[in-house]
Order: sequence, then C-alpha cells, then structure tokens
Amino acid sequence: MAYPATLPSVLAVPARDHFAPIKAAFLLAAHLGVVAAFWQTTWVAVGVCLLLHALGGGLGICVGYHRLLTHRSFKCPTVVEYTLAFLGSLTMEGGPIDWVANHRQHHQYSDAAGDPHSAREGFFWSHVLWMMWTPKQAAWNQVTERYTPDLLRVPFYRFMGRTYLEWSALLAVVLYLMGGWPFVVWGMCVRLVITYHSTWFVNSASHTFGYRTFDNSDLSTNCWWVALMTYGEGWHNNHHAFPTSARHGLRPWEIDLSYGFIRLLKSVGLAWDLRTPPVEKLQFGSPRAAA
Repeated sequence: MAYPATLPSVLAVPARDHFAPIKAAFLLAAHLGVVAAFWQTTWVAVGVCLLLHALGGGLGICVGYHRLLTHRSFKCPTVVEYTLAFLGSLTMEGGPIDWVANHRQHHQYSDAAGDPHSAREGFFWSHVLWMMWTPKQAAWNQVTERYTPDLLRVPFYRFMGRTYLEWSALLAVVLYLMGGWPFVVWGMCVRLVITYHSTWFVNSASHTFGYRTFDNSDLSTNCWWVALMTYGEGWHNNHHAFPTSARHGLRPWEIDLSYGFIRLLKSVGLAWDLRTPPVEKLQFGSPRAAA
C-alpha cells in the first residue's frame, strides 16, 4: 500500500488539544463492566467470550482490518472481505475506514512526528492515552481522504462506519436473549477489554519489549507474548520490515495463527495472491534485544 508522501503540517502531528470525554467514559465503563464477571460467570459464558474474541479480534481485526484492508496482503471474494470487516466492527474499535486510516498513518510515520501512537511518547501514550485526544472532524476527514480513498469509495465501508455501534448493541441484545447477563458481561465487557488490550499491546509492548530481527527506523520489536495474544500480530518488527506481507511470523518458532487462517482460506479457494517477503531477504542473523 502506497502512502501519501506528506501531510499538511497541521495534520502531521497528532492533535492533542481536543479531549474525547465520551470515548474515555466508554472505555472506563467497559473496564468497570468486567468487575461484574465476579457475579455473572458460567463456563458457557467464558466460552462465548473466547469464541467472540477469536471471531472479532482474530479474524475481524488481525486478518480483516489489518492484513486485508490496511495492507492488502492477499485477495479474496468480496463476500469474504465484507464478512471479515463486519466481524472487525463488532470489536467496537471503530469502523473500517477510521481504523485503517489510523494504521496507515502509523506506518508512514512510525514512532516519529505524525504517528498517532508513537512509542517514543511513552508506553502508556502508545498503549491507550493517544485515543483520548482526537482531531476535529474536519481535520480527520482530510486524514481519511488521504489514507483511505479506496475504502471511502465503497458504500459498505461508509455504512459500517456509521452503524458499527448499532451492530454491537444488537449483539448485546442477542447475547442477553441467549444466556442472560453472564453472556452480556463475558461476551461484551470482558471480551471487548481483552480485545482492546491485545490490540493496544501491539502499539506499545511490540514497540518496547522483545527482539529485533530487522533494522527498521522505528522501535518495532518481535514480542512473543503479544504474538500469542494477537494471533501473530506481535511479530511486529517483521511486519514493519515487510508491511504488505500476509505472513508475520517468519521463523519456525514465530507462530502466526492469522497467516494460518489465510492459508486455510487459500486451500479452499477463498484467498489468492498472498504476499510474502522475498526469500533472498530472509537471511537471518542472531535476534537482537530491543534497545
């Protein structure tokens, strides 16, 4: 994916003068909702949480939003693409257009001025605090126009950007009808908080802890425990070295479940043109600890 060469100076540095109280309140409420798990727990509800985490966080965010929509690392039928994007929207991390715009901007300015969640600003900034400050709508529209013109042309993605909250509300109702409050607490609150921190650790821990295989200009690292939490996304130094690769785990021990799913899709004819790093560029030396 080619990124715009530059951004206007007003957009090149993430806006920090517009605090987002509604977003902060929602994240606080989601975390407080987890406390209810002490009283609203069944093993079936835990299973529902894990299943929805795999569907939304694994297939929706890691495969759909990230490897497919952001980097176009493989191709698939439209119905598969839309299904993955829909699953991603159920994580309440934003609609496809906004999520992809943030991530494409991150790659262009990784850990430098212009990166929405630069790790050079501190662990907690890159983990969560960056989301508490948002640009005004007019400025954000310029960002999406620059970074996601491909998605803006698709009515489905504009529709999902407007309605992803309603779909999650509908999911909460369905969960209540199926299993009462335990399903809601585990299927919504616990599942969302786990998914959030899993995603956020890619921005923070995978720019702080672990080893570096490739000498990228940013702080990206390969962090094994983040990779386990995120279906392979924690092999982040590899990813920044080869952003458009569908495969992030490049060594035998670098387990990459997201790539395994993409390979499964390919085996049944539902994915093709998988992009992977050139073999000649995978001459590994010894892994180096992060600075």
